[in-house]
Amino acid sequence: MKLGLFDLRPLLASTLQWEAMSGLEDLERRVHACEACALVKKRTNAVPGEGSPTADLMFVGEGPGFYEDRDGRPFVGPAGRFLEELLASIGLTRSDVYITNMVKCRPPNNRDPLPGEIEACRPFLDEQMETISPKVIVTLGRYSLEKFFPGELISRAHGSPRPWMNMTLYPIYHPAAALHNPKLRPTIMDDFSRLPSLVESATGRDTGPAAVTEETRQLDLFE
Repeated sequence: MKLGLFDLRPLLASTLQWEAMSGLEDLERRVHACEACALVKKRTNAVPGEGSPTADLMFVGEGPGFYEDRDGRPFVGPAGRFLEELLASIGLTRSDVYITNMVKCRPPNNRDPLPGEIEACRPFLDEQMETISPKVIVTLGRYSLEKFFPGELISRAHGSPRPWMNMTLYPIYHPAAALHNPKLRPTIMDDFSRLPSLVESATGRDTGPAAVTEETRQLDLFE
């Protein structure tokens, strides 16, 4: 049986997806067992992250809140519902992307994460980025922006993509900011609307029907 490029591509994609999924499952076990900082003492559940193990688009928030700590999933409270609304506005769902936070356990009373807590969780986030290898990382709020660009202000940086290593960083306001200040909602929605073109540019491919047809035609030449 002759295997051309068109035949091998799904097999390669499936293998990469399995490897990434296996790596994330191992990481999740280690997050649940982690006792590297004091947040473990008052958490109900650790919240490693969830979504596609081979996502082109990754979202990094700050830390779990009440609902996330209760359910063990990221962005399931009011801010999460707004994030899902934003994803739907560009034709995506949670399963199409990967969502996580800087810290994997809830800070008491939803306070800001402390530097030591962020540092304790840093290896987990670094490993998630390496395993998933997204093309675009969306930083949600000032703490996740600070990881990549220390000293930057989210009020100035939001909506401006920039290169970081072999990825594109795209800072936007945290969805919770729109709940506290409704005037920010249009700004967040406008920044979010640019994501499809950013992903398209970062992946080097068009996602439209014409592009799929052309790619299929070219691959047929290898069979």
